[in-house]
Amino acid sequence: MKFGHQLKTSLYPEWVFYYVAYDKLKAELKTRISENNGRWTEDDELVFAELLEKELDKVYSFQKVKSGEIMRRLQHSKQEVEQIINSNDAHNEDYAVLEEELQHIIADVHDLAKFTRLNYTGFLKIIKKHDKLTRWILRPIFMVRLNSKPFYKENYDALIVKLSSLYDTVRTRGKAHGGDSSAGGSQQAFVRQTTKYWVHPDNITELKLIILKHLPVLVFNPNKEFNSADSAISSVYFDNEDFELYMGRLEKSEGAEALRLRWYGGMDQQQIFVERKTHREDWTGEKSVKARFPIKEKYVNAFLRGEYTMDATVAKMRAEGKKSEKEIAEFEQLAAECQYGILTKNYAPVMRTFYNRTAFQLPGDARVRISLDTELTLIREDNMDGRVRSGDNWRRMDIGIDWPFSQLPDEDICRFPYAVLEVKLQTQHGQEPPEWVRELVNSHLVESVPKFSKFIHGVSTLIEHRVKLFPFWYHQMDIDIRKPASKNISISRPDPSGYSTPANTTSDEDPDTRITVCDGDEEEGYQGGAKRAQDYEWVDEDDEENPLEPSDNWIQRRSPSSEQVPLLGGQRRPIKNRNSLISPFKPGADTLRYLFRRNKDRANDGGEPVDGSQTTYLVTPPGRKIATLVRVEPKVYFANERTFLSWLQFTVMLGGLSLGLLNFGDKISRVSAGLFTFVALSFMVYALVTYHWRAYKIRHKELGPFDDRIGPTLLCFILLTALMTNFFLQWVYEKKRP
Repeated sequence: MKFGHQLKTSLYPEWVFYYVAYDKLKAELKTRISENNGRWTEDDELVFAELLEKELDKVYSFQKVKSGEIMRRLQHSKQEVEQIINSNDAHNEDYAVLEEELQHIIADVHDLAKFTRLNYTGFLKIIKKHDKLTRWILRPIFMVRLNSKPFYKENYDALIVKLSSLYDTVRTRGKAHGGDSSAGGSQQAFVRQTTKYWVHPDNITELKLIILKHLPVLVFNPNKEFNSADSAISSVYFDNEDFELYMGRLEKSEGAEALRLRWYGGMDQQQIFVERKTHREDWTGEKSVKARFPIKEKYVNAFLRGEYTMDATVAKMRAEGKKSEKEIAEFEQLAAECQYGILTKNYAPVMRTFYNRTAFQLPGDARVRISLDTELTLIREDNMDGRVRSGDNWRRMDIGIDWPFSQLPDEDICRFPYAVLEVKLQTQHGQEPPEWVRELVNSHLVESVPKFSKFIHGVSTLIEHRVKLFPFWYHQMDIDIRKPASKNISISRPDPSGYSTPANTTSDEDPDTRITVCDGDEEEGYQGGAKRAQDYEWVDEDDEENPLEPSDNWIQRRSPSSEQVPLLGGQRRPIKNRNSLISPFKPGADTLRYLFRRNKDRANDGGEPVDGSQTTYLVTPPGRKIATLVRVEPKVYFANERTFLSWLQFTVMLGGLSLGLLNFGDKISRVSAGLFTFVALSFMVYALVTYHWRAYKIRHKELGPFDDRIGPTLLCFILLTALMTNFFLQWVYEKKRP
């Protein structure tokens, strides 16, 4: 889709005069070039630069004014809500009026975020077209002007936090949340489900606004003013040079562990959490577990070297008497096991993950928990290639939480192109997830990526030369995850008639064809300073099949492609629109690590025609494989053994027949007995070899194939030959008898 058409169909009609005049600027370029017979003069450059500056002023001024207006409206609504709550004669109609006003504010925030993205993309595209057509390089100069009026850097997180709190108050009519009414029931009565999704940057704000209508943003300290550092979460993952932990987590081996050190907020935080995640297979009857304990930052290095233990902390806990002896024993055991593993298996810092988390959850209600991690960044912490990064320290000190970490070299950092959405459900057996959750995870806003791991992706991307197995989601990385906007879920603007109308949808637009431009028992939300978390906590992590995940069907897709410029200035990837999800549960073990395109995106800003399509070719580098999810339960081994015993049963029958012919038959029968004995031994050897071959593939979680077309066919031919030989000899013998 051409950007000019995309801009016309995506803009909000009431703001039409404040968008960048993309078509006008493009026409100005073409007119001046054609009038000068293909030449571009200095006067032309000055005039065009002046037009561009005026457009930038227009967009920046409108965005600034509109943002301030939304904040004032939100503040006014907050005052009205407080007045209604404090009054004794509050009516439901009063809350309904306020809720409608907040719906308008939500729609305005959505449209303003989209306004920002469209205009930023428009400026970059017109500059690219200018530099290509005129051969005059304007981009570096204009980027300086763009940074002086950074309308595209507007962060709506603080506004969303305030809007969420206010909307939740109005939605509940000022009543406090009562918590989960079923929380007191038996834990065995609940089914816990966790699913993960990627979210394109174009859809992040819209997704947040949709979720906050159902769940408030989780804030640990509502009395503290929001600060961007409050949502920052950093983790340093450990592994050894053989990458045992990486391989175990990637292959989902029984008992596989992940070890990390995590802190919330900036580098000045003194409380560090040592966390260990242990994977358990379903057939064991146990749940995957995440356990953690706190340690002061000044003791971390000594703890990793074995010079410091948690004995003093344990003694203090016993003296305070706030925790039971069982909890203290578990704390002590966890600390000792983590330290022992680090010392004996030579675990060292390998990878750091950084992201800003927005958590949505009703206070005290664990039935639906949603977290959205944005600005996800993966950073090397190891010293394996001779470069000193963390050195003798447990983390590198040349960075903090100053995303996008522009001071780091490219080989040390991976700025993940998408946000990561995690949906955690706790429902009773047989109970369906809430309808709005099902609509959300099946909408155009998200792309399902079951079992996605930040640690695994970081290692496989930044230290790929040291690993031979890669995660199954690699084939999704170079594909555009945006899909046509669905009607069932969107930001709606209340209409005076009583109906809701989708925000920023023009009257002549066809919504069917429009492409949108675009871990504790409680979620970790905005901290409000240092996180007042439990000193020690256990968290179940579900590995069961999930009804929210897509069916395991491979879908080959051909769909429109278009060139898009990322809002956050990251490196652009070749992209491809997709209309359905790909599941990793089907054969594809030796599919590719790198994605190469035969046909690249067109360089001009017009993009591909709507009916254009591209083909992605997958090529695996020598010695490298893509990991696929294969779950092996004990019954699989038993099935292999039963098959082996079935073959042995047949060989025993043939052996008994051979013995009968040998002991009670004539000379010809003894020859036949020898033939059938050979056939029985052949069947036995084949069954034994096949049994061990299949057992090897099962143990190594290979996808197969497990069938053998040649072996049984050959054995049947041998058996048929033996029977025919027996009949032939008997016929000859009878013929020669007098």
